[in-house]
Amino acid sequence: MGTTGCTDLMMLLHRTSHALETELTARLAEIGLTPRARCVLSVALDAGLTQTEIADVVDIDKTTMVVTMDALESAGYAERKPSPTDRRARVVVVTDSGREIVAKADDVYAEVVGSVLGSLPGDEREGLVKGLTRLVEGRLSTVVPCEKPPRKRALRHAVG
Repeated sequence: MGTTGCTDLMMLLHRTSHALETELTARLAEIGLTPRARCVLSVALDAGLTQTEIADVVDIDKTTMVVTMDALESAGYAERKPSPTDRRARVVVVTDSGREIVAKADDVYAEVVGSVLGSLPGDEREGLVKGLTRLVEGRLSTVVPCEKPPRKRALRHAVG
């Protein structure tokens, strides 16, 4: 509760997001991947998307996407290949070892999210997911113009 007696929704969402992201980060580190890298690989699988398109889907800035792709290429998980339709663009292609690591990462992700949601009674679990989805697709789907918006974090959500 805030000082006005209202629920501090932003703080609840922030604390929940931070705790979940920290747990996912720790668990994925065990297999040598980050949540952001997992998300990029998952979106890139068989999608034929460019770096810019993937960055838009996962909601990260272009600089962060370049750094992430550099790490994925160095690890042998993905490659940037020329786009067949645009000579200036590079399509992200997931390698066989990238497919293997993203499958492991998806198992870790499912386990963590299943454990988190499983800690709630069924009706609360379903209501939470439906409510958050409705907010993201509805009332909170449009960014309000802001002179000094909060810095967009590198992947504050996970694709699952």
